[in-house]
Amino acid sequence: MYKKFNPITGKCGEIVEEIMQSPEVLPLNDTTRFKIRLCAEEAIENIISYAYGRNDGFIEVNSCISDDNFVLSLKDGGMPFNPLGRKDPDINKPLEEREVGGLGIFICKRMMDDVRYTYKDGCNILTMSIRN
Repeated sequence: MYKKFNPITGKCGEIVEEIMQSPEVLPLNDTTRFKIRLCAEEAIENIISYAYGRNDGFIEVNSCISDDNFVLSLKDGGMPFNPLGRKDPDINKPLEEREVGGLGIFICKRMMDDVRYTYKDGCNILTMSIRN
């Protein structure tokens, strides 16, 4: 599935539902579908909230099955930002001692089998894959 969403403000739910209804996702087991939904929501909400500052922008969604893996790629034209460059949060610290932010990508890295980031042609590209 390939689809471009523009504008994206307030459309996280709509974008995630499009992903979850794609032909690649429908045959997957419930556990894998849950992980895909959660990770897609986290990544898309971060793009909507932070990539474009006060402006609106686009997200290109591309999903496929490759070597028995579901692969989801999210591309945006926002400010360059590598979410994988941050140190993982220390989830063993008490809540009041933890830094704000970083849990969403941490969840993605834990739930998906592979998470990669590239910056190409003025765009951020986050690619996540998971075996069924």
